[in-house]
Amino acid sequence: MYEVVQVRLREAGKISPYSTSGLKFAVGDYVIVSEDRGLEYGQVISEPEALLDADLQTQEPLRKIVRTATHGDIHQIESNKKKIEEVSKTCMRKIQECKLPMKLVEAEYSFDRSKIIFYFTAEGRVDFRELVKDLAHIFKARIELKQIGVRDEAKMLGGLGPCGRQLCCSKFLKNFEAVTIKMAKEQNLPLNPTKISGLCGRLMCCLGYEHECYKELMKGMPREGQKIKVKGVTGKVIGVNALNRTVVVELETGEQVTISCENK
Repeated sequence: MYEVVQVRLREAGKISPYSTSGLKFAVGDYVIVSEDRGLEYGQVISEPEALLDADLQTQEPLRKIVRTATHGDIHQIESNKKKIEEVSKTCMRKIQECKLPMKLVEAEYSFDRSKIIFYFTAEGRVDFRELVKDLAHIFKARIELKQIGVRDEAKMLGGLGPCGRQLCCSKFLKNFEAVTIKMAKEQNLPLNPTKISGLCGRLMCCLGYEHECYKELMKGMPREGQKIKVKGVTGKVIGVNALNRTVVVELETGEQVTISCENK
């Protein structure tokens, strides 16, 4: 059994469990972690939790946190962030010169500046081999270009969702799960793309992780369009509120009534 915390690698890297190595960390702490090619930095985004060998999702060994970032480490991280702005401008200029059909989204240095990662979006495959050579020559560092989707772009750039809160993807979601229009229908949401889409233009992630809750709440409730009897009078269900467990029924007389459903 291991004590682990979830760490977001660099600013836009993936979220993975890291062994605490017996050290204590708080949410928001910057830490230095051990990676294949040396040391990297990340930010703790969860409280410590126990993890069994069987819980590890991959066959790779569990990586470890080396230490809490020192003042010198933080200075290096902040310096990297400032320097990357000029790096991004240079990359965008080179993309235009090469006339490549791609859009640069984000760039970041590795902790020791030995590698620069560029994240971009494009409609199809892009041959960026010459671009990599040019950038490696300019910055004297290993260059890695990663093509990402629109959901990843929203996760990196962040923002506020329709609910007024920080985007779930940029705050706590580790992975993107499939979200379907059927989920919106079962939650009785308006099938208007502007109402159920996030900043990325795709269906909102919250439709997916709230889906099971709605399915549970809907158990034993009549569906919209179903005919039921209310005090001996036949009516048609025209509205369902899963959270309140109530339905609106239009009776044969034209009267509309709201009735409560018992939990089952």
